[in-house]
Amino acid sequence: MDKSEGTGVNNAMLKICAFIVDKRNLFFLIYGILCIFAAISRNWVSVENQLSEYLPVTSETWQGLKLMDDQFTTYGSVKVMVANISYGQALLIQDDVEKMDGVFSVDMDDSEEHYNNGSALYNITFDYDEKDDECLVLLEQIKSYFENYDYYMSTTLGDTQSELINQEMSVISVIVVFVVVGVLLLTSQAYAEVPVLLLTFGSAALVQMGTNFLLGTISFVSDSVTIVLQLALSVDYAVIFLNRYKEEHENKQSREACIVALSKSIPEISGSSLTTIGGLIAMLFMQFGIGRDMGIVLIKAILLSLLSVFLLMPGIIMLFARLMDSTRHKNFIPQIPFVGKFAYATRYIIAPAFVIAIIVANRISAGTPYVYGYSKITPPLINAVQEAENLQKENFKSDNMVALVVPWDDYDTEKKLIDDLLSNENVASVTGLANTKALGGYTLTAKLTPRQFSELIDIDYEVAELIYTAYAVNDKEYAKAVNGLANYKVPLIDMFMFIYQEVNDGYVTLNDDLMETLENAYKMMEFAKKQLKSDEYSRMLVYLKLPQESDETFAFIGKMHEIAEKYYPADKIFVVGESVSQFDLKKCFSRDNTVTSVISILAVLVVLLFTFKSAGMPVLLIAVIQGCIWINFSIPALQHDNLFFLGYLIVSSIQMGANIDYAIVIAGRYTELRATMGKKDAIISTMNLSFPTIITSGTMLAVAGTLIGNMTSDCAIYGIGKCLGRGTIISILITMFVLPQILLVGDKIIELTAFVMNMPIQTKQVAGSMRIDGIVRGHIDGNVTGVFHGVVKGKVSAFIESGDVQMLEDEEAAKNFYYTEGEDV
Repeated sequence: MDKSEGTGVNNAMLKICAFIVDKRNLFFLIYGILCIFAAISRNWVSVENQLSEYLPVTSETWQGLKLMDDQFTTYGSVKVMVANISYGQALLIQDDVEKMDGVFSVDMDDSEEHYNNGSALYNITFDYDEKDDECLVLLEQIKSYFENYDYYMSTTLGDTQSELINQEMSVISVIVVFVVVGVLLLTSQAYAEVPVLLLTFGSAALVQMGTNFLLGTISFVSDSVTIVLQLALSVDYAVIFLNRYKEEHENKQSREACIVALSKSIPEISGSSLTTIGGLIAMLFMQFGIGRDMGIVLIKAILLSLLSVFLLMPGIIMLFARLMDSTRHKNFIPQIPFVGKFAYATRYIIAPAFVIAIIVANRISAGTPYVYGYSKITPPLINAVQEAENLQKENFKSDNMVALVVPWDDYDTEKKLIDDLLSNENVASVTGLANTKALGGYTLTAKLTPRQFSELIDIDYEVAELIYTAYAVNDKEYAKAVNGLANYKVPLIDMFMFIYQEVNDGYVTLNDDLMETLENAYKMMEFAKKQLKSDEYSRMLVYLKLPQESDETFAFIGKMHEIAEKYYPADKIFVVGESVSQFDLKKCFSRDNTVTSVISILAVLVVLLFTFKSAGMPVLLIAVIQGCIWINFSIPALQHDNLFFLGYLIVSSIQMGANIDYAIVIAGRYTELRATMGKKDAIISTMNLSFPTIITSGTMLAVAGTLIGNMTSDCAIYGIGKCLGRGTIISILITMFVLPQILLVGDKIIELTAFVMNMPIQTKQVAGSMRIDGIVRGHIDGNVTGVFHGVVKGKVSAFIESGDVQMLEDEEAAKNFYYTEGEDV
């Protein structure tokens, strides 16, 4: 007889699974090659460390940053605070650093902004664009120079912050592996099961890291937490397959058991993964691109984990089959009948109390203090970069800086705008070409007559007249030169640029002293112009007295637009800075919050409808997990604990997609057992059978999240980890001690809302000896041996080895056969 007739699995699936098991050496070779390749290609991944890069293209920050990248030069810079030095020593250091090749300027004086509490703050600017690799070379030289001082450095150059976060995540990953091993040792039935699971996951994790380069660039959040979350989210798949193998191995040889177990596990695991993927799909619809980035990376991680379980793990099981048989140990997970008994006894108390609790939690969680920057959050760890920034802020006052970009018109209009901004009480200072000091007390854009210019640089008036005439001709302003050269005024910066160009072209010759003055002035003016003016736009740096993040700050951003619109077209004005970025994130959150909630619920709902074939069951399960989400995020509201908004968006999707698996395990078992048991016995058995799965998966995810939340210095990752760990613990407790009561109370609702998927009827007419697995409706003529649960209309003449035959009086009794339970129906 064909083996498929004894397994309930179609023949095609068995053939595919047999190929995977028998050709395991081929898959070992494929995965070996993939792992070697991944070990190399993981270094090809490009990581983006700026959250602003993931803002929508329609946001002001994104458009402003791209415009500034295109129109202006931003030079590399570094801030260095040196503690415990005298002012005299500080000046000597300034002189040394200024002499370094590639250093444009070193700002340090005796004001409180640069020397305070025995510490000096140096603002060092390089000659190179911040994207130039020469900046990194100079940065190392600066570090080398200050290594003998008590110094604290902060800069946007390089990937120091990213490197520190990766170090933290490496430590977390190692600890999580040890925790996973510990949990598996406790929940497994053989010690050799642990290496089977670790090899399966390890290969999937390595391939996941090695294929990220295919996505181009990924965010630092995805790069940091994906591996830990992949382990926590997908280890269930390997555990399900292994448990299936052990069940089949009770009465089958290793090869046959592995083939049958795989054929049964593929649909089961695929179905389980759909809820997780459904929750992650919601992240793809976020306006804030980091959610889409993380969703894609995590979905890829889940799919690669599935492939590892389906293609690699069967061979590993065969490799360790004998060792698993010889290293069996007793089950360390206890039975918990008291949980089921408690659920049955308190079903009419806990269920309504939970409904009230989630309504209250929904209201409280609406007041969670979300923040959109890092300034209001203190992570559990402070890394070297953060320590330097904090010490600089403690010792030296720093204003909140934003860039105001407007269309280039003329210097007079820019000067009016700057004066208007300076008149506002919230503005500390403004830096633009129109108010930057140059020579002799003049600003860069001050308009000078030939007389004033000659006196400024100490040249003959006649020479100045010739230069102004040449400028007028070059600028096609002949009438001004002819009608009154003495009153003809030219902006200082434009005149110096013109003279420098004329000298370089050989039309003008200056003596050595004038040439030195010209070169110094040109260098300074060119440096300022590249940063603050292009052919199309002008940029001003506005220093605010307001904090980086506050409602008042966000309101003043709008006020800046109103002021600028007096002088320039509204659609050409951009304000860019940390405060604006946070304001844009806030606007994204209001939309993304609704979208991720609705899509994750709908995606999971569709999967559950097909899983349980009931409209009531999915609603109950989703209500329970959504209640867990509300309870999770009501805690920071009660504690007045600022939460980075990304934590909610990511964790709510993961909770809905992954934590609901715990509820599915319990609901699935209960539905299965309820067909043959009364409510009380069914819920007691359900909790006993479900506990090992929930405690295994739940512990891993809870520990992973908690470790991430307590062992990182990045505020975004801290928020995700803390909320995920806490949310998973809440989900475990609710599904263990509240969901059973809800299932008991909602039992009738689940029954009434059940529906049947109409499938084609397959009629079999065979004769001889056979084995039947499945639901049977029809006429059987012959001797029957086996376990039977059903209703017979006709005559029975058989030996009942266990159980009994119960006569049913009418059709209605036959229909209710499975649901009779003594006094409680």
